[in-house]
Amino acid sequence: QINFVACQLFALLAAFWFRIYLSPSHASSAVRHAFATLFGIYFAVFCFGWYSIHLFVLVMMNYGIMNMASIPNIHRYSFVVAMGYLTLCHISRIYIFHYGILTTDFSGPLMIITQKITTLACQLHDGIGRQAEELTAEQNRLAVKSRPSLLEYLSYLLNFMSIIAGPCSNYKDYIAFIEGRHVHMKLLEVNWKQKGYDRLPDPSPTGAVMYKLCITLVSLILFLTLTKNFPMAYIIDNEFLDKTPFLSRLGYLYVVTQAAKPKYYFAWTLADAVNNAAGYGFSGVDETGTFRWDLLSNLNIWNIETATSFKMYIENWNIQTAAWLKRVCYDRAPWYPTALTFILSALWHGIYPGYYFTFLTGILITLAARAIRNNCRHYFLSSVPLKIAYDVVTWAVTQLAVCYTVAPFVMLAVEPTIKFYKSVYFHMHILSILVLLLLPIRPQTHSVRRAQNQAMLNSVKSK
Repeated sequence: QINFVACQLFALLAAFWFRIYLSPSHASSAVRHAFATLFGIYFAVFCFGWYSIHLFVLVMMNYGIMNMASIPNIHRYSFVVAMGYLTLCHISRIYIFHYGILTTDFSGPLMIITQKITTLACQLHDGIGRQAEELTAEQNRLAVKSRPSLLEYLSYLLNFMSIIAGPCSNYKDYIAFIEGRHVHMKLLEVNWKQKGYDRLPDPSPTGAVMYKLCITLVSLILFLTLTKNFPMAYIIDNEFLDKTPFLSRLGYLYVVTQAAKPKYYFAWTLADAVNNAAGYGFSGVDETGTFRWDLLSNLNIWNIETATSFKMYIENWNIQTAAWLKRVCYDRAPWYPTALTFILSALWHGIYPGYYFTFLTGILITLAARAIRNNCRHYFLSSVPLKIAYDVVTWAVTQLAVCYTVAPFVMLAVEPTIKFYKSVYFHMHILSILVLLLLPIRPQTHSVRRAQNQAMLNSVKSK
C-alpha cells in the first residue's frame, strides 16, 4: 500500500512534467507514447516487483491476438484470453496472499488492463468488422478503423497515468490526447461566439487537479479515522446481534458501509487527478460555460450520497467500470443483458464467494427497483410535496439496499455472509421477490434497445 501511494504521488509529479515539457507542441506523438509507456513499466515493476510480469504477459498475448485473429472474432478471442488469464491470476493470488486479506497486489492493474484490452478489441471489431448502420451512436463514435502500432498499443495499456489504479479509457480518446487533439475535439462542439469568446480557449486542468487533491486529502483523513473504527465484521458479532434491535442494526450497517467508502474515494480521485495533471480527461463545457475535467472520473460523490434509485447509485459508483460493462457486455448481449452484466462484473472482480453474493443480489434488487419505478413513480409527480416525499423514501431505501447488497463484497466468505443475511432475515431478498411476483414487468428487449439506438444514430447523421 505504501508503494501504491508513493507511485501515485510520483505519477502526479510526472504528469505535471509530462504536460509542460512533453506537450504536443514540444514533443512528437512517438516521444510522448514512449515516455508514457516507459514510466508506466517502471511504476509497475517498482510497485509489484516480479508479479508485474503478469501484466506484460497478458499485454503481449493479446497483441498477438489483435494482429493474427480475424476481425469477426477478434473481440471474442481477446475477451476469452484476457478474462481467462485474469481469472487464473485471481485464483493464484489466494495462495500467494492470505485468504480474505486484501492487499494492493498485481490483480488491480491486471483488471484495468483486461478492461482496456477488451474495450479496444470490441471497438476495433466495430470499426473494421461491422457496418455503420449496425452500430449505436456511441459505438460508431468510438469505433477504431485500423489496428494500432505496437508503440500505440503499449502506451494505451501501460501508460503511467493509469497503470496503477486506472481508470479505463477509450482508445480514440487516449490517442487524441497523445496527439494533442483531445481538448480541441471537445471544444469544437461548443459555439464559442455565443459565449463571448473571440477564439478557441485553452483550458487548464490545474483547478480541477487541486479540487480533486482536496477530496483525496479529506478521503484519506476519513479513511484513517473512520474505517478502522467501524469495521464491517462487527455487524455479525454475536454480542452485537444479541443486544441490538433490528432497526439499530440496519442503522449501524449504513454507518460501516459509509466508513468503507473513503479508501475508494481516495484511490479513484487521486487516479483521476493524475490523468488531469497530464492534460487528459477534459470532457467539454457545461451549460454555465464551466470547463469540465470529468471524462475519466470514476465516481460522483454527491450523486452517490443522494441517489434515489439503485440504478442512479450504480451509475455514479466506479463509473468507468460501469461504462466498460455496458460497452462490452450489456450492449452486445443477445439475451438477459442485466443478468449477464452483473455476472461478468462478479467474475472480473475475482473468485471470492462474497462477490457473487453481492452481484447476484444486485440482479434481484435491480429488477425489483426497476419494476417499482416503472409502476409507481408517475403517481408521485403530480405535486412538489409528493415528489419530495417520494425522493426521501426512495433515498433511504436505496441507501439501505446498497448496504445490504455490498456487505458480502467486504466480508468475502460464505459463512459470514450467510450469518449476516440471517441476522437481517433476508428482508431485501424477500421484498424483491414479492415485488417481482406482484408488479407487472415491462422489460426492454434487446430488439427494442437496438431500434432506439438506430433511431439515435439516424438522428445524429441527420444533424
